[in-house]
Amino acid sequence: MDHRDLIAPKGVEEFEASALERLEACRQSLEAILEVADSRTPDNTLRPLNRLFMAMSELHRGISLMRNVHPDEEIRGAAERCEQEVAKFRTELGLHRPLYDAVKACESECRAMSEKVGEESLLDKTGERMLEFLLRDFRRDGVDQEESVREEIRSIHTGLVELSQEFGRNILSDVRTIELGDASELEGLPDDYVQRHQPDEDGKIRISTDYPDYNPFMMYAKSGRHREQLYRAFRSRAHPKNLTVLRSILQRRHRLSSILGYTHWADYVAEDKMIRSAKAIDEFITRVAEAADERSKREYELLLERKRQDEPGATEVCDWEKGYYEELLRVERFDIDSRDLRPYFQYQSVKEGIFGIASELFGVEFRLAADAETWHEDVEALDVLEGSETVGRVYLDMHPRPGKFKHAAMFPLVAGVRGERLPVASLVCNFSNPREANGLALLEHDDVVTFFHEFGHLLHHLFARDHDWIEFAGTGTEWDFVEVPSQLFEEWAWDADVLRRFTAHHETGEPIPADVVDRLRAARDFGQGVQVRQQMYYASLSLRCHDTKPDELDLDALQRDLQNEYSCFRFVEGTHFFASFGHLDGYSALYYTYMWSLVIEKEAMSQFHEKGLMDRETAKRYRDTILAPGGTRDASDLVRDFLGRDYGFDAFREWLDAGLDCVSTEAPRS
Repeated sequence: MDHRDLIAPKGVEEFEASALERLEACRQSLEAILEVADSRTPDNTLRPLNRLFMAMSELHRGISLMRNVHPDEEIRGAAERCEQEVAKFRTELGLHRPLYDAVKACESECRAMSEKVGEESLLDKTGERMLEFLLRDFRRDGVDQEESVREEIRSIHTGLVELSQEFGRNILSDVRTIELGDASELEGLPDDYVQRHQPDEDGKIRISTDYPDYNPFMMYAKSGRHREQLYRAFRSRAHPKNLTVLRSILQRRHRLSSILGYTHWADYVAEDKMIRSAKAIDEFITRVAEAADERSKREYELLLERKRQDEPGATEVCDWEKGYYEELLRVERFDIDSRDLRPYFQYQSVKEGIFGIASELFGVEFRLAADAETWHEDVEALDVLEGSETVGRVYLDMHPRPGKFKHAAMFPLVAGVRGERLPVASLVCNFSNPREANGLALLEHDDVVTFFHEFGHLLHHLFARDHDWIEFAGTGTEWDFVEVPSQLFEEWAWDADVLRRFTAHHETGEPIPADVVDRLRAARDFGQGVQVRQQMYYASLSLRCHDTKPDELDLDALQRDLQNEYSCFRFVEGTHFFASFGHLDGYSALYYTYMWSLVIEKEAMSQFHEKGLMDRETAKRYRDTILAPGGTRDASDLVRDFLGRDYGFDAFREWLDAGLDCVSTEAPRS
């Protein structure tokens, strides 16, 4: 089957017909597997099931992407309906007792064959690992429960899919704005931002909660009153609608985990991750928060001192002020003004630069696919080549529009499976659009970091393609490891030699000066302690929502108490962050993943620092040991192969401690 009929539909009827036709083909594939009368073998059971999983994966991923990005509201609605039907079938597969019995019979046959002297195993080690995981997942789905219990599980899953869709839809649709009286209230903002925000027919200037509007305003706008106003709007999106939706999600998750024999959802969802348990998540959050404590306190005191220059007698830095005062301190202590960096980071140049870096490091080429149909005129399609061989495809959907996914993500579409499928994925971001900015779409350096981050995910998906089983293709490794490749590739966005390869001031044509990047790196270190503590607030909120009985949860009180415990910035009364915290749906209890992966990333990055970021030998070793294996081995084993030893916490702690130099009471010398 071809993914393209799902992502470039001519209309609603065509889209739904294609999706349902694919779903019916999957049902027929299941029936064919069940009808096998001979002894169960990998050839008549596991490999056909693998092809069924491939078809299901492509169907689900294509529908999910369209639900998040298609410009036609009717097609997004159709995608929701189709997604519900696909989810029902996926749930049925996990609870299908005859299918489970067929797989168990295949396991018995494989075991019996391997025990015969002189007989070769029917499966290699990767196949045996796949079979082990498959049976594990059947049990975790509840296949061994009584039929009445399995029926309740089906009902819970159906409800969770619908609630998840509603949760995301409420976030996407709730774009809030504040009104400014005149251009003087844009004081402090970059010229290109001001030019894009002219008064409308009512004489008002409107600033939205979409990221291209929100992030620069919170960093640069001198008007504290309007920053607070925009912050409150941003932190209240999807409320009160998602208060009810989230409560229902948490109740269903808790009930499901109880049925399956777990104390709570957090233990259930952590069991097959690197971390293994909710208790370990809690201990990790505490350990990281304590490691960042001294540094974060010093950073906060510097922010407060700077605020007192504007407001003598100030006793705290408010949450809507942190970005603004962090930026002021970077300017004053490190002579770095992010507004001065924007002219070097034109979207088109950044895009071409990242593709060029990946090409040089990993020997791949990204070539525009002229014949490809897409879902919007702003979307680009590129073929990925190694030599003359096409090895994948990438779609770039990089600019905001109404109804589109609001954050940044790599959406996998097709998993690469040896001899069966080439990998396909879409990068979805929300960067300034050259078409709407007279060709001058300037990015913040943070946007450049985000681009590198999502591209790191893309490389993982593209390179883990040479495996027989879809279970291990692409990013099919432990969930709390998948952020390692993305966070590692961010490091290229901070290297002077790398940035000078593709940056050019849009007026002078000069590349970004190396000393500016050096100061940028020094400025980056400032605020990391505060950021780590903030991340532990998010991780603790993610965990506590799922290791507490839902009937005992007061979401407003929980977010307030946890922010005041972990963050350096006190909770702002009247805001409802949880309502738009999309990770509570997608990651559930696992938001700790980002920091867990960062601990591993700091260890892995040491290998590149030895020979330089553009060292092809290190890049090849990284590709071969970390990216290409996918999920064929435990993540801890992959890291051991790359490092030549086990990873630990030391590199992360050293990174935190090294940053203490940049938060001394005296400003660093230039």
